[in-house]
Amino acid sequence: MKTMLAIFALLLTCSFAAEKSGWKKLNDLKKDWETTGNWSQDADGAFTLTPRPGEKGWERWSSYLWSKDNYQDFEADFDYKVQAKGNSGFYFHVGDKNDPVVKGIEVQIYDSYGKEADKKLTDHDSGGIIPGAPPTKNTSKPAGEWNHMKVVSKGRMVSVKLNGQVVNELSLDGPKIKDRPPTG
Repeated sequence: MKTMLAIFALLLTCSFAAEKSGWKKLNDLKKDWETTGNWSQDADGAFTLTPRPGEKGWERWSSYLWSKDNYQDFEADFDYKVQAKGNSGFYFHVGDKNDPVVKGIEVQIYDSYGKEADKKLTDHDSGGIIPGAPPTKNTSKPAGEWNHMKVVSKGRMVSVKLNGQVVNELSLDGPKIKDRPPTG
């Protein structure tokens, strides 16, 4: 049984601005990304992770997809779907791939659909920015359905759209995030 991209599948059309070379699309698994994970790319461009026997858990940093280049400004425009209780994320500005939780920024991807209205959203709900910035609303679709996310980092600002709605805007100069790397 396939587990999709650490519990989700990903159709990538990422555009990243390199400092001197302009915009670059990162949509080829072999050319644009590095990983030790058991990733594949289908004819439609979807990336899928199929864990090997004994592989589990979110601390397998080398099994994540890491772009081969570092970026400051970028637009990552992609579709994903999670399984029930699926949990993953989109990391950027990571200074140490062996410790991205502390030395990077994550936009949370989670099975947040149907969260009860009286429950407060946290940075661990889809569209939340870790550390410390919950989404302003829950626009996630049910597990097994495709969601569309666009993450834009320009200068010292980050915005996140989930399924066509802005759910987060954050200055990278904020108190919980100002010590994170400006590129990665």
